Amino acid sequence: MFEKALSGSRGYWTWVVFLLAVIGVGFLMYLRQLAVGLGITGMSRDVTWGLYIAQFTFLVGVAASAVMVVLPYYLHNYKLFGKMTILGEFLAIAAVCMCLLFVFVDMGQPFRVMNVILHPSPRSVMFWDMVVCMGYLILNVLISRVSLDSERKGIAPPRWIKPFIIISIPWAISIHTVTAFLYSGLAARPFWLTAIMTPRFLATAFAAGPAFLLLICFLLRRISRFDVGDEPIRKLAIIITYAMAANLFFLLLEIFTAYYSGMSEHTVHFNYLFFGLGEARRLVPWMWVSVTLGALSLLLLFVPKWRNNLRILPWTCALIFVSIWIDKGMGLVIAGFVPSVLNQVTEYSPTGPEVLISLAVWAIGLLILTVLYKIALTVRRQV
Repeated sequence: MFEKALSGSRGYWTWVVFLLAVIGVGFLMYLRQLAVGLGITGMSRDVTWGLYIAQFTFLVGVAASAVMVVLPYYLHNYKLFGKMTILGEFLAIAAVCMCLLFVFVDMGQPFRVMNVILHPSPRSVMFWDMVVCMGYLILNVLISRVSLDSERKGIAPPRWIKPFIIISIPWAISIHTVTAFLYSGLAARPFWLTAIMTPRFLATAFAAGPAFLLLICFLLRRISRFDVGDEPIRKLAIIITYAMAANLFFLLLEIFTAYYSGMSEHTVHFNYLFFGLGEARRLVPWMWVSVTLGALSLLLLFVPKWRNNLRILPWTCALIFVSIWIDKGMGLVIAGFVPSVLNQVTEYSPTGPEVLISLAVWAIGLLILTVLYKIALTVRRQV
């Protein structure tokens, strides 16, 4: 079926060439990083995770969000999600590939990635994060391949694939749960040391991921004849509403706990995010933008008239995506390091090469997504 991705309109090939150009520039920057080291990034002794890990954390949630359409369709027989399910599974594949690539570039030297495989440590959360991510990728590749092939042949999917579909549902939750454990298990980082980290991760995943999926559905409706229908879009918007409400509620819980208890080791990180520490204020405007966009999007979702308006909904989804990308990416990761365990304030800003490498990874993910969607849409037109 991959030969179907080798034919397309001029717009399709223009988009593919553009993505390849971005990948090429990013690859050249990565070669420079291999030669010079991670010193070309904005990371330092005090801030050891930066833009790469921020993108990894965010994209794990996007990958896990596929469960929001898989679960109603397969477990509750909600057939209206039928056209949307394959889109969610393909989005999960592209997102997991980007996650793995961001870890790859963050390790500095490629051979270091092999240490997790050659020297596995079951006591390491990183080891289990690799296991669940790779397992989730394999499950989605298998399920989507079998489902699409059955659709192309005009037959029902084989019965043996159903157990793998059922397994993929809790597995989707596990990939973000284990990723949250990477943060909440670090006792030296009070900002991350909270039991509500995992629920927050899942809430953001089930808001940002489906929001991105809806943006894709609107885009496909505009540039192709593929239409998932208005009703499933509105149903998924309701799911996003509850997830976004839970996300903001959990954030308020953390803020209340930190400030009401008066524990300075917790409040200092929130002070840095929203008010700055002295001259260190780089993330302050970003976080206020994130909070403003999140609150505005939730208001638009809570009012049924606005939520059901399919002209307003794409903008609402864009607001959610950007809000959570800022908060869960740079806000969450960087604030855990500022101030450091020695109470030193060392700010972080991504460098040009770091940004270009990150854009290249995103371009690889979008290229994978483009090819997979091209195959799926071609098969459905033929059917």
